[in-house]
Amino acid sequence: MKPPIRPFPPSPRQLFSAVFALLAWALSQGPAAAQAMRPNIIFIMTDDHAQQAISSYGSALIETPHIDRIAREGVRFDNSFVTNSICAPSRAVMLTGKYSHQNGLRDNRDRFDGSQTTFPKLLQQAGYHTGLIGKWHLKTEPTGFDHWNVLIDQGEYYNPQMILNGDTSKLIGYTTDLITDLAIDFLEQRGQEQPFCLLYHHKAPHRNWMPKPEILARFEGRTFPLPATFHDDYRTRSAAAPEADMRVADMFLSFDMKLFPGDYAKETGSGGTRTRPFDAEAAWLEAYTALTPEQKAAWDAHYEPVRAAFRDAQLSGEALAEWKYQRYIKDYLACVASVDENIGRLLDYLDRAGLADNTLVVYTSDQGFYLGEHGWYDKRFMYEESLRTPLMMRYPRAIPTGQASALLALNLDLAPTLLDFAGVPIPAEMQGRSLLPIAAGQPPRDWRQSIYYHYYELNSWHSVKKHYGVRTARHKLIHFYDDIDAWELYDLKKDPHELNNVYGKRPYRKIAKKMHAELGRLREAYQVGSE
Repeated sequence: MKPPIRPFPPSPRQLFSAVFALLAWALSQGPAAAQAMRPNIIFIMTDDHAQQAISSYGSALIETPHIDRIAREGVRFDNSFVTNSICAPSRAVMLTGKYSHQNGLRDNRDRFDGSQTTFPKLLQQAGYHTGLIGKWHLKTEPTGFDHWNVLIDQGEYYNPQMILNGDTSKLIGYTTDLITDLAIDFLEQRGQEQPFCLLYHHKAPHRNWMPKPEILARFEGRTFPLPATFHDDYRTRSAAAPEADMRVADMFLSFDMKLFPGDYAKETGSGGTRTRPFDAEAAWLEAYTALTPEQKAAWDAHYEPVRAAFRDAQLSGEALAEWKYQRYIKDYLACVASVDENIGRLLDYLDRAGLADNTLVVYTSDQGFYLGEHGWYDKRFMYEESLRTPLMMRYPRAIPTGQASALLALNLDLAPTLLDFAGVPIPAEMQGRSLLPIAAGQPPRDWRQSIYYHYYELNSWHSVKKHYGVRTARHKLIHFYDDIDAWELYDLKKDPHELNNVYGKRPYRKIAKKMHAELGRLREAYQVGSE
């Protein structure tokens, strides 16, 4: 259960008006005063961090006190969604404020066009010192940044290669810690005369979930309940769900479970690679052999008993699937725990440096993730667990504390929101809306009542069908297309787990008609075309 939504604090209109009166006054006093009033910005993004693994969203899996602090001291968006639930496209949407079909990056195989307008470029042009530390994953060189130090492609959990302003070097240590070290270095070395915008982007908790040595055993000794839908049979749905290749039961024993060939008779499952070649054993051995002797010693000390117990158990069928779930969720949550600790380090630095009051801190993930729901891991589908993404922000000068908003927010909104907080005009080409009024306690009366989603990747990892759809506060309509033509409709109030596809059922025909009309309206408004 989510924590109850708290009402907005009293007199939000007065607060909203006061903040902007102050900004207007600063602008009237000239460049120096205006610059002093502009907030610094830290945009924190993780990879594949599900809402259901954050305690402020009501998680029973893990405590995340430092991420929770951002929500507690600002606003949490309880209905925050992505427009395309896959890594690179989601990042492109956040940078440009435009849907995938407009910014040109539809799936992970595309390359980002760095010549187009992005919010870092506009902030840089407005006098911000801009930085990017951590995961980039867009294939082309970052643009719009005074300083950037990024992982190559997905990056590694240990001893990563990073590209610093075009030059490659190898660092030794745990990547989540190293990215935070580099982020704090950026803040310490910044010029004092400019506001800054730092994109602080983690690899974790992306597959294959390698925790840091100190917390490898954080969740050992605990047995996690299986999600209610773990053994989902997809009975009422189209062929899209059963044909997807992302079941926990099919995870690799090597790459995902960290076992070695001697621990099992043969590798089981497909690991999401039915449509592409992938040597899971070689990939895992490469990651393991890249560890330093000290890191290997910690891994061996932790995992050798796990491997021995697995060899003795001789598991198969449902028992093996449930064992894989326990290994998966423990490693995933341990990676999340490291992220949370490092965000705490960064927030503590802001306090020590006297930067907290004038710094907008935003936390999000590039999309949600399945933690065993429907028997799955990964993302991509328009079903709730991957469609939803965490979003919270804190800015003491303008955002009242302890808020939670149920309004529909999108990652499409982040670029206009950050520009709005900085007082930079929002380009007309951006398709999102600024969340600033909501965060400041004055939600617009004409806020959106529905969202549009579109996933494009086919015949690649996980075999998820192309699909698009519309979601309102209560209903969701999805169209799977290209090599399939199937519709699904869900009543999220009666069926929050999306187990019962009611498309074509008599009681829902009027609702389906309305949802089709709304889908058509959104596709026209966003200029989707015939795709």
